Amino acid sequence: MNVLVLGSGQLARMMALATKPLNIELRAYDVASQQAINPLANDQIFGDLATGIAHADVITAEFEHIEHDVLALCEASGKLRPSSQSIKIGGDRRLEKQLLAQCSVNNAQHVIVEDEQSFNAAIESLSLPIILKSALAGYDGKGQWRLKSLDQASQIWLEVAEFFAGSTSDVPQGLVAEQMVPFDREVSLVGMRSANGEIKVYPLTENHHTDGVLSVSLALDAAQQLQQKATEVFTRITNSLGYVGTLAIEFFQVGDQLLVNEIAPRVHNSGHWTQQGADTCQFENHIRAVCGLPLGGTQLLRPTAMINILGEDTVANDILAIEGVSVHWYGKTKRAGRKMGHINVSGNTSEQLQQRLVAVANLLPESAFSDIKSYIRDH
Repeated sequence: MNVLVLGSGQLARMMALATKPLNIELRAYDVASQQAINPLANDQIFGDLATGIAHADVITAEFEHIEHDVLALCEASGKLRPSSQSIKIGGDRRLEKQLLAQCSVNNAQHVIVEDEQSFNAAIESLSLPIILKSALAGYDGKGQWRLKSLDQASQIWLEVAEFFAGSTSDVPQGLVAEQMVPFDREVSLVGMRSANGEIKVYPLTENHHTDGVLSVSLALDAAQQLQQKATEVFTRITNSLGYVGTLAIEFFQVGDQLLVNEIAPRVHNSGHWTQQGADTCQFENHIRAVCGLPLGGTQLLRPTAMINILGEDTVANDILAIEGVSVHWYGKTKRAGRKMGHINVSGNTSEQLQQRLVAVANLLPESAFSDIKSYIRDH
């Protein structure tokens, strides 16, 4: 079977690595060069999008910010999984909020902002502080503003108006203004739905962010009630969409309640731990789902956590001497704040995992990992 992935970054790379044993050939469509390539050898080029579509039995995506004309061509082939609408919802927070309302899923109070009038209406109807998130093309903390006092409003609107004016998207840009939630922690659920409606989910993970970018994910042996609530939300959303593939939902946990923060219609950074912590990782399970294969096991086999490597292209080799540690590099050029790779750490018990996480943290440079080191040592 042949699969074409829209996008040629690290997620496509990890899908390719995970599905080699399944005897599936995976190519990636590089949106920059507009060529289908080998995600494990970027200089190997197979042709343009039309050639990639013709060669593929199945088309899927590694990110949601894909030009709508590309999605339309793929949808017309009858090979795209999940659907173009599912992918668009992940790339436009306004559509995401509509979906959550249709599914009666709890999320933060919000107002859609598309001009100065609706910006002022959001300030009047929501309590401060307010976070404003770009409807399109916002990720990893980018395209966001925090309004903490009314005297910031004029300056923030000037910045927002400039941001709107600079948009190059065919779809009009906008914002979602949300009342900030005083949450206890952020957790996420990664799961899969197959074409026949089978659903499997991994355990919830606790997520820690550094400067708006995910830096640590810890797979949880969560309370059954919390896991069940998250699974119910996942089921509602994926069934509503007729979804096929892996999908991630980020939640704010407030006491024993869960509020949806974001939906990602793809494999997700907070699910990288599944490479070492589950029978079948999220990358292989995504390909299984879109290719019509049985889904693999999602149970937590052993306590596992993931540490993102941000902006660094080396770590101490001594990290590999710690049992239960695996390092995954993405083959990227070094750039400040860029996701360069990740480290998965596992233990036979939660206590052993914590000991190994501290041992790894002690070998990471303070200059680049100070926030991560503090989080690990405090847990």
